[in-house]
Amino acid sequence: MTNDIFTIQGTSGIAAERFVEIRRELHRYPELSNEEIETTRRIRGWLEEADIRILDVPLATGLVAEVGGLQEGPVIALRADIDALPIQEETGLPFASTHPGKMHACGHDFHTAALIGAAHALKARESQLKGTVRLIFQPAEEKAKGARQVIDSGALIGVQAIFGMHNKPDLPVGTIGIKSGPLMAAADGFVVEIAGRGTHAAVPEAGNDPIVTAAHLVTALQTIISRNVGSLESAVISVTRLHSGTAWNVVPESALLEGTIRTFDEEVRRRVLERFEEVVQGVAAAFGTTAAVRWIEGPPPVLNDAALAELGLAAAEASGYLTVTPVPSPAGEDFSFYQRKIPGLFVFMGTDGPREWHHPAFDLDERAIPVSIGFFVKLAELALNGLDQEDGRREGASR
Repeated sequence: MTNDIFTIQGTSGIAAERFVEIRRELHRYPELSNEEIETTRRIRGWLEEADIRILDVPLATGLVAEVGGLQEGPVIALRADIDALPIQEETGLPFASTHPGKMHACGHDFHTAALIGAAHALKARESQLKGTVRLIFQPAEEKAKGARQVIDSGALIGVQAIFGMHNKPDLPVGTIGIKSGPLMAAADGFVVEIAGRGTHAAVPEAGNDPIVTAAHLVTALQTIISRNVGSLESAVISVTRLHSGTAWNVVPESALLEGTIRTFDEEVRRRVLERFEEVVQGVAAAFGTTAAVRWIEGPPPVLNDAALAELGLAAAEASGYLTVTPVPSPAGEDFSFYQRKIPGLFVFMGTDGPREWHHPAFDLDERAIPVSIGFFVKLAELALNGLDQEDGRREGASR
């Protein structure tokens, strides 16, 4: 891969400088989930610069656009997420966030700029496209709500396949992580409220101590992974908050546990969540307390379509980029909601960043912007051609 930041493989007349500038402007003005009003306005303006048509889709924030449609053919979608995080930025960049306590600490500014670049490049060759490319600029990924909002808006109607990416700080620029099957985890949250009976700390036998129940629960919950999840399967249970009590000499009335469960398979997910409920109720009863579990449903696992993964590998090779089989990430991503509706491919784009996602000093190598643009332009073209041929084979078989 060339080291020239301004080279976009396989395109002509499309300057990457413009999309680096766009990324930096988005980075300066981050907006949180479902608050992306100005972000949406900016995206609309950048698309209209290239005379890209904006669809009339009922979304409060985010938008959907289209390129192509001049020739008959399939409809595919490219998706980018546009929201930021409630994090105070510590990068020291000249284009650092101007909004206190808000930051693009997960690279959604990069995703958005790259999709705008791909939109411009595809518009420049619109007459050659054998079908339609729908461009989804999705709000509220960080709250795992945006994909469902897009689906409810009808934006997936007629779409046969969808593609997306996430930056990956531990992969070098010019390397793309592509694999079929599970790539990212289902991310469920839990809140466990334990009710006991308070008493003086000097006479604990007069009460039912919820702290003892909570302490045993933290340990007992880990047995779900070691005894109910197979050795070739994968799951994580993390208790991330435990709160109880207000004084050193009082056994409190209640205790609260919060945390997350990560799984890569829907059957494993179901089994772990069921066993979680059983363990919580069993331990609570053993210590004379009661417990209630409240679930915070997250996105399902990202499960990549095998045929689309092959298309992704072909697009990367045709564009001159390296590919690796990535290690699945236990992080969650609501792109998976789209994959429950239609075949999808989600890839990891190497960005050689100094920090992991959600760190206040998160940044990325902007040379990944032209890489992403070139990859998704080629992927869109191959997908339109491939799905069109597949439809033709099916029609021939039916005749």
